Amino acid sequence: MEKEKENVWDMHMGKLVHMLSNQLKRRDSMEAGPSDLTHMQRLVLRFILLRSLHLDLYQKDIEEEFHIRKSTATGILQLLEKKGFISRESVEQDGRLKRLVPTKKAEGYREKILENIRENEARMEQGIPREDYEACKLVLWKVFENLMEEEKKEERRRRDESKTISINP
Repeated sequence: MEKEKENVWDMHMGKLVHMLSNQLKRRDSMEAGPSDLTHMQRLVLRFILLRSLHLDLYQKDIEEEFHIRKSTATGILQLLEKKGFISRESVEQDGRLKRLVPTKKAEGYREKILENIRENEARMEQGIPREDYEACKLVLWKVFENLMEEEKKEERRRRDESKTISINP
């Protein structure tokens, strides 16, 4: 561990973020949530369980929260529904809109998930001054925004290219 600490200055940010992500995934797979779900499916279920306490949730909310494509969200939600963790209920104002509702089966995991989140947050903050921890979060958020902006530029470029191709066959 001490050798790795010395090497952190030579390590690129992507590798460090990847290592952190792997640790979080390992912790998640060892602890709260249904074991027959993938890490991403658990994250989505966790989000639905916690957010639905206060708000109505729809597929679009999942897409925006996790920055995933519609097709990816559809696949995850269909699987969660098939395995009995969520149901989709029509909304009176718009029959096309389906509200995501956790089932009793899913709700059985809510308290354990909350406990797991608290434990992981405490573990991550351990030995780090509060100001440093908050600064780290801000820096990571900015890194995320930088990468998202690059992705948006690439999507605009592709969209513009496809318009040009369809206009000039």
